[in-house]
Amino acid sequence: MTSDEWEKRQLCSDGNCIGVIGPDGRCKECGKPGEMEVPPAELASEEPEASGAEEYDDSEAPVGTDDAEEPEVADDDWENRRLCPDGNCIGVIGPDGRCKECGRSEA
Repeated sequence: MTSDEWEKRQLCSDGNCIGVIGPDGRCKECGKPGEMEVPPAELASEEPEASGAEEYDDSEAPVGTDDAEEPEVADDDWENRRLCPDGNCIGVIGPDGRCKECGRSEA
């Protein structure tokens, strides 16, 4: 990441998240929609800088992932999420009643 890209990044608006908003307008960590001041297309650099290293081409999906799709995070799911009771954890409570990050019980 260049220093210019570093200065233009937008942090996730959720105070419990450590992610940044990606070019699609959503947080790369938690998926929450960003509060964009600049349209996502303007965040992406028009001319990529040469870094000397080959860039990864993700146009070819790994074997066995042809039909795999990421589940879309519904806004109502976002509003109904339960945060981990441990104030030092960034996780959310899963369907089993335990934190997905640290494993702590909701109760």
